[in-house]
Amino acid sequence: MTESQSARNTAGIIALVLGVMLFSVQDAIIKALSTGYPVTQVLFVRCSVSLPILAVMVAYETGLSRLRTANAWPLVVRGLIMLVAYTSYYMAIAALPLAESVAIFFTAPILVTAMSGPMLGERVSGLAWVAVLIGFAGAVVIVQPGSSVFEPAALLSLLSAATYAFSMVLARRLGTQDTATVMSFYQNFVYLVGAFVMTYAFRFLGFDHLPHPALDFLVRPWVMPDWHDLGLMAACGLIAAVAMSLLTHAYRSAEASLVTIFEYTGMVWAPLWGFLFFAETPTLPVWIGISLIVGAGLFAARLVRPQSA
Repeated sequence: MTESQSARNTAGIIALVLGVMLFSVQDAIIKALSTGYPVTQVLFVRCSVSLPILAVMVAYETGLSRLRTANAWPLVVRGLIMLVAYTSYYMAIAALPLAESVAIFFTAPILVTAMSGPMLGERVSGLAWVAVLIGFAGAVVIVQPGSSVFEPAALLSLLSAATYAFSMVLARRLGTQDTATVMSFYQNFVYLVGAFVMTYAFRFLGFDHLPHPALDFLVRPWVMPDWHDLGLMAACGLIAAVAMSLLTHAYRSAEASLVTIFEYTGMVWAPLWGFLFFAETPTLPVWIGISLIVGAGLFAARLVRPQSA
């Protein structure tokens, strides 16, 4: 490894750790807002703020003309998949402790490994499949299906991980014709439209309250926020744009197989914010599951890391 690549790796790791930390702050904000506002309203305000920021980023990087891409419809489809991923994730956050929902979501990198074979034609080694199975074992330990402590919202976090992983593999299939900021712009545009459509669909169908906190977070009607809560929603948009830029910089400057390991620093912040702001303390099965998922992810990343010369 050259000295310049080593410096880029260090810069990439720092950028990724900061980006992951910012996204964890957004998760805590959304959980705090989940008791009084619907997820569609939070998404709408967030994207109303982040969309113009992303447009400026696209203009600075490549020019706004790059938004007229030949991949427009595939990017819209990917945006819809991501809308399912993030909506289900935020619904899970409303009902689960932060550490649990985030830990289950972190099966996504392992699911990417599982999907890369059938969808991308990549060879997945037997050891990689071992990592996938260990990661799923960790999720099962956390979810505890069939037990008295099973929370159905955990399945929402698992759905989020699966759809997020699928969207990441789809992004690789789309190739490199479009920049990360262009893809993020389409993503956020779909979120904005999707949140608006879902709101009116639930109103038309007569859904305004459901007994489960995750489902209620989805169908609850919009309410006028005070300035404090509106500021928190807007902050999510700024956080999303800045954090996305940091993660994009990380993967562009550093070796992907190295920098992806530091995605798991998110497992430091989730229990911390959960304890400080929501008085949540992870149980022993949750810690065991977290250890299995993180260990499997690190093992899988190590398998694909190129050897240094």
